[in-house]
Amino acid sequence: SRPMVAIVGGSKVSTKLTVLESLSAKVDQLVVGGGIANTFLLASGKKIGKSLAEHDLVDQAKAVMAKVKVPLPTDVVCAKEFSATAVATVKSVDEVADDDMILDIGPQSAQALAAIIAQAGTVVWNGPVGVFEMDAFASGTKALAAAVASSKAFTLAGGGDTVSAINVFDIQDKVGYISTAGGAFLEFLEGKRLPAVDILEARSAN
Repeated sequence: SRPMVAIVGGSKVSTKLTVLESLSAKVDQLVVGGGIANTFLLASGKKIGKSLAEHDLVDQAKAVMAKVKVPLPTDVVCAKEFSATAVATVKSVDEVADDDMILDIGPQSAQALAAIIAQAGTVVWNGPVGVFEMDAFASGTKALAAAVASSKAFTLAGGGDTVSAINVFDIQDKVGYISTAGGAFLEFLEGKRLPAVDILEARSAN
């Protein structure tokens, strides 16, 4: 069902870039989060301080943004160090300092993401939008989980970190389908042939 929204989070663009490129041709809206969003922020000309990002993939991120609308965070939760005890500060993306690390999306961005999900016909979710394992940086992923849980859309979630987030925020029975596979889940969405699926399809045809 349309509109189809894909939310791709996690730390690295490199492992998901081909998926992002193929999804950009299939979905109505592509939402990026986590470390992946930092690379896209960098590609859009924003400063990201010392946040996790893949500088050599900025051009590919620009190519994805040229194909499909990618809403980027407008506010972020920053800290000076990667630690559960670090002081978390909500900032506009334009205020990120050179010594800041972006560790979550801010409340404004989380609200915008929830609004996108509320309008969706299908939601595909792979990867958290922040370091949800640390309480100070869990709000964005918690808001995302709540939006997925209350969505009337068909919701499809996959990957180890995504399943962890689903369990942490206790929405297992509110998601249409949960795949424990991360890489294979994304490859299937990308349109690649999976040997086990081929065998199942062949047997069901007999």
